[in-house]
Amino acid sequence: MDKKLEALRKEYKNTPIPDELDFIVKKALKQKKKRNVNMMKRLIGVGAAVLIFITGVNASPSLANTLSGVPIFGSLVKVITFTELKVDEGTAKTEIKVPVITNMENKTLESTLNKKYLEESKKLYKDFMEEMESVKENGGGHLGVESGYDIKTDNDQILAIGRYVVSTVNSYSEYTYDTIDKKNELLITLPSLFKDDSYINLINENIKEQMRSQMEANPDKFYWLDGELGFKTIAKDQSFYINDKGKLVIVFNKYEVAPGYMGVCEFTIPTDVISNVLASKEYIK
Repeated sequence: MDKKLEALRKEYKNTPIPDELDFIVKKALKQKKKRNVNMMKRLIGVGAAVLIFITGVNASPSLANTLSGVPIFGSLVKVITFTELKVDEGTAKTEIKVPVITNMENKTLESTLNKKYLEESKKLYKDFMEEMESVKENGGGHLGVESGYDIKTDNDQILAIGRYVVSTVNSYSEYTYDTIDKKNELLITLPSLFKDDSYINLINENIKEQMRSQMEANPDKFYWLDGELGFKTIAKDQSFYINDKGKLVIVFNKYEVAPGYMGVCEFTIPTDVISNVLASKEYIK
């Protein structure tokens, strides 16, 4: 058993991680494995992953590791909190929850996403520790960062994970999303949903229409529409997710299209606005 674990540990550690994630879009560049996977192999695989994770993260005694509810048996793709990185020194606090995706047959995608989540969390922790030391050296002050994740959609086909970073001192916040086709185990990117780039202008115009309509209906709402800072266009790879009703939701981080009090801004795009340029009806309903 120990030899098998060590072999799997080395194999997992040496799994090549592509620089870009777009290689897993539009077509399944993988062959489906047989679903009758031996349960003992699953157990060994999870154990190897745990060993590797703890070895990497425990290099710092400040990291508080927790492992909650790992679904060893079963074939459903799940997201769990694999570990939490915590610091509490009175005026300096951080809590970083690191998600991990489990039970994917597409191990390249699973490994790619999990490595990304871990590396981003470790960098966030490292940056916080460096900033905390700098604040101490300059007479002290308040510092707080919280990071975690939300499951925006989890149905038979779509898993949408929203990861956030919030500064509890200056109210800065940022969200990033990954939307996964659970059936085919593919990462869905915004361009992959459409035939060509014409979707950009269609979505732009609809968002502007929604902004105007919301401001007319509610005087407390305000978006930057005019002038140099006014909203012009979404990015080709704009942050998005697909909600539980199969609708495309475009997301802007705080301060991107509106004053800070508006927070993170989301716009659900009516399907009839983009139906003619969809690459397929697989995801957007």
